[in-house]
Amino acid sequence: MVRSPQGRVRAAWSWGGLAAVVVLAGCAVTPQPLTVDEIAQRATEDRARMGENQEPVSAPLSFADVAARVLKYNLDFRQRMMEGALADRQLAVGQWDMFPALLANAGYVTRSNEAAYINDAGVVSAATSERTRRLAGLEFSWNLLDFGVSYYRARILADQVLIAEERKRKAIQTLMQETRHTYWRALGAQRLGDRLQELMKRSNVALAQARVIEQQGLLPQAQALAYQRALLDATTLLQLRRQDLEFAKIELASLMNLPHHVDFTLADEPEPDLPPVPAEIEKLEDLALVQRPELREEDYRRRITVNDTRRALTQTLPGISFSTGWQYDSNRYLLNNSWVETGLRVSANLFRLASIPSIRRAGEAQEQLDDTRRLAQAMAVATQVRLAALRYRIARDGLDQAAESARVDFRLAEYTRAAASSRVDSELELLRTEARSLLSEYERHIAFADVQAAWGRLYNSVGYDLVPAEADASLAMLSRSIRDSLNEWHRATFERPPADKSSLAPLRLRVAGLDADAGEAVRAAVGAGLTRAGLRLAADERASAWTLELVPESDIVPGEGAMSRWTLRLLDANGRLALRASHAIALAGDRSAEALAASARAAIEAAMVAMTDELRSAGRTEVASR
Repeated sequence: MVRSPQGRVRAAWSWGGLAAVVVLAGCAVTPQPLTVDEIAQRATEDRARMGENQEPVSAPLSFADVAARVLKYNLDFRQRMMEGALADRQLAVGQWDMFPALLANAGYVTRSNEAAYINDAGVVSAATSERTRRLAGLEFSWNLLDFGVSYYRARILADQVLIAEERKRKAIQTLMQETRHTYWRALGAQRLGDRLQELMKRSNVALAQARVIEQQGLLPQAQALAYQRALLDATTLLQLRRQDLEFAKIELASLMNLPHHVDFTLADEPEPDLPPVPAEIEKLEDLALVQRPELREEDYRRRITVNDTRRALTQTLPGISFSTGWQYDSNRYLLNNSWVETGLRVSANLFRLASIPSIRRAGEAQEQLDDTRRLAQAMAVATQVRLAALRYRIARDGLDQAAESARVDFRLAEYTRAAASSRVDSELELLRTEARSLLSEYERHIAFADVQAAWGRLYNSVGYDLVPAEADASLAMLSRSIRDSLNEWHRATFERPPADKSSLAPLRLRVAGLDADAGEAVRAAVGAGLTRAGLRLAADERASAWTLELVPESDIVPGEGAMSRWTLRLLDANGRLALRASHAIALAGDRSAEALAASARAAIEAAMVAMTDELRSAGRTEVASR
């Protein structure tokens, strides 16, 4: 059946209308919210994938072990790694733009009537083309302008890959700083958790007893309520400090991407010795200006600005394009159904040439902006190094103060425990002093965690890098690599000999007003306390040393037993008085040598901070005079 020309036209219009309806229907998109089942399925899959492919926790975790898990499993760090991988893939894609184009095509063409022509005389010529034809071609083309633009675009993408690497470095440094602080807070909570549980049980029992005594009228109501108030105040502060530290374990599990149902224990290793405050801050500043990832990122951004300006200038140049290709047409009216075409074309946008001065000026302005931003960043980096060193020094001083307070409260709790009687007020006072002692221990652990955070912030301000093993390395290898990196950080930052308490002047200890046995016991106890605090005793009485004198004064207070009062005098090497202090403490009803020795040691520990400050100040003055 042969259709008339009008029929073919109607058919063409029908198919065209149908195609238009399909296209318009496809463009009509309406919002489709997720169903509850789809959301629930996604939540289940996310929970299952959060902790997948992780090595199980089989032993207590040291800091290096925790850091290794953070670097290997932390999701935020994985995101940074994926951003770097994406930038690398984009560079690979951009490099293909520099290649010439090789275009292959094939097609099928049909028309509704004959491809005939009519001349001016009204004579219709024969058809010059079939109604239905098959076309094919393979064309190779290369444009010099496109190549230049693609080249500079690829260089920009390469610098963006390096920027992603610097951001990954920054993510590692930030994670390590946060991990260090959180780890030591969690370890402090782990160490003191059992003691707090036991003390809270005793406090609840004592509080119930105090309420019964108040109801029975065995003590005046005001006194009973005051005891309850003091006990509640002490336990309330303990609960606050406990929360602050115990939250750290959950935060640490989150950093390691460890499922919260998985329990883990931290390795209760001795606290590492704290390095001194670095003295050569200028060298650390120079190191930070070289190593900080933010400054390296600014260097790459300036290169991007230069390449972007060059790309814009390249776009103003004349375009030279070369093309060659093979073509095929199935039209039977053609003499040659296949042929090769080759061409060379030069084109230029003349108005675009006029924009070259503006492009240059814009590029120079952007470079000046990049330089100014980098200088501002460099100033901020140098300031951060100095502030980090200052924060570390202040945190160390705070730790020393917290440690002294903890020692004093511990000695006071020990004395109260030894002096406690069966009276209710004695038991309440014992609980109050023990709660205060435990609170001081919490404060010391918080202060130590703050020192570790300040220490890590100092490393972070300099821009030190971990040197991890390969990404697919085991946790053991990664932990060992992190431990080596931390040791290298320490060596590079604190290469000078530590100017700690061991460099302070030695002390001669003199005790007056006691018999031989009591004097020997006091000297032994005080000497042990000084040694524990890091101070040295002079081996030779004739050596140039400072002198610490202890003079006891015993007062008898009716109804309260013996009260030992100690006068402490610190004399410099020339015999001048540098410090005078006094301290009084009860002797638990006896005057034995052991009780006097314990009270003398408590007096020394109470004045330890002031005494150490005097020795340290004298040492700095002596160094400055040299």
